[in-house]
Amino acid sequence: MDIAITPIVALQPTLQQLHAAWMERRPDYAQRRDDLRRLRSAYKARLDEMAEAISADFGHRSKHESLIGEGMTVLTEIDHMLAHLRQWMRVERRSAGWRLWPARAEVRYVPVGVVGVISPWNYPVNLALVPLATAIAAGNHAYLKPSEHTPRTSEFLRDLLADVFPVDRVAVAQGGADVAAAFAALPFDHLVFTGSTALGRKVMAAAAPNLTPLTLELGGKSPAVIGADFPIAQAALRLATGKWLNAGQTCIAPDYVLVPESRRDELVQALRKEVTQRYPDIDGNPDYTHIVNEGQYRRLRGYLDDARARHFDVIPLADVKDTARAETERLLPPTLVIDPSDDAKLMQEEIFGPILPIKSYRTLDEAIDYINAHGRPLALYYFSRNRADTEKLLSRVVAGGVCINETLFHNACNSLPFGGIGPSGMGHYHGRDGFVTFSKMMPVLHQARRPLSDKLKPPYTGFAARMVKLLVR
Repeated sequence: MDIAITPIVALQPTLQQLHAAWMERRPDYAQRRDDLRRLRSAYKARLDEMAEAISADFGHRSKHESLIGEGMTVLTEIDHMLAHLRQWMRVERRSAGWRLWPARAEVRYVPVGVVGVISPWNYPVNLALVPLATAIAAGNHAYLKPSEHTPRTSEFLRDLLADVFPVDRVAVAQGGADVAAAFAALPFDHLVFTGSTALGRKVMAAAAPNLTPLTLELGGKSPAVIGADFPIAQAALRLATGKWLNAGQTCIAPDYVLVPESRRDELVQALRKEVTQRYPDIDGNPDYTHIVNEGQYRRLRGYLDDARARHFDVIPLADVKDTARAETERLLPPTLVIDPSDDAKLMQEEIFGPILPIKSYRTLDEAIDYINAHGRPLALYYFSRNRADTEKLLSRVVAGGVCINETLFHNACNSLPFGGIGPSGMGHYHGRDGFVTFSKMMPVLHQARRPLSDKLKPPYTGFAARMVKLLVR
């Protein structure tokens, strides 16, 4: 599909136009609220169009998964902003402390200017509109660079935003890796990137000369740990939802499962049962999403070829009857790989597909040590009813976000921040935390007419000396 490519030479002038308009008239509460309401209304009216565009880009994507993962998430996030925006914008009183008496202190949440958003292909609307809407809520203008790997969805976003916002408030740049690289190097007041850890490093390097503040939402290998006491069937149900939504093309999907050695085979059978119930016929199934493009499909098939070559058990959980059609349509069924070693390709980087490695462990300490021996994950999932074990894991592992006895849905909780740490990212957004991220917490100290500090000056004798002695007591 041919799309309108934004010339690289047009990027800087567009940013300047956005910034000049923001300097001339910074959006107040009424403007921000109106912008959010109009965006919500326009998007709600085009949900079917959105789902069709994404499905066309993927070859096939479950409409219901698009309505949940792209529709519900964006609409509820905007609703949360609308419900709380006035409260978030209030000046926050702080204590000035007795040493500065009679001064008073406050924090003002002021917009920073123009926020750049580089969004990925896996949730191409959600991960574009949520940070963009949050930037708008914080009083900024926004410049979006959607993924070139989902061109129809990028066109949808461009048309949607053009209908809602004037060109000097929200702009969209389209193009490939060269446009993205130039976009990341622009002097934004804040830049949000969602994508792989490898690309995150490049974005950080591009932003460094401008000292652009960054929010990096990266990936990594998010583990799921099944405790010795948790019902396997229930764990399998929730793992299946977390892993095979969007065919595993989710940054917070469980990347591998650690299960007690004695329960491994039970888990395999429970996952097979889940897949059979969900997708009784995987060929042409409207509820199962395909792999987004040929490059991603070949990468995932390469992981399985490597696992077989290393003699690990590779277990497809659904039978593909028409293999030729599956190849053409990039259909990859849910597949397990049993106890792969760390040198296997699928254990070297984030899988981002419907392949789930299952690794055995003997003690919870062993499972925790394994997680901590690798990069800090974007998400961590633990299934247990033992509070002591849960607290042990939470106290010893650092992750971007955690679900206990669940997968994925911490991301849908508007009151929780979302973000990684280290190789899984930096910074947070969603809800109030996103509002704070895209604002400057500007501290203000108001001094009284005749403060005691006027007396704190040389020569430090008499009253001034006594003041110093008091201040450092």
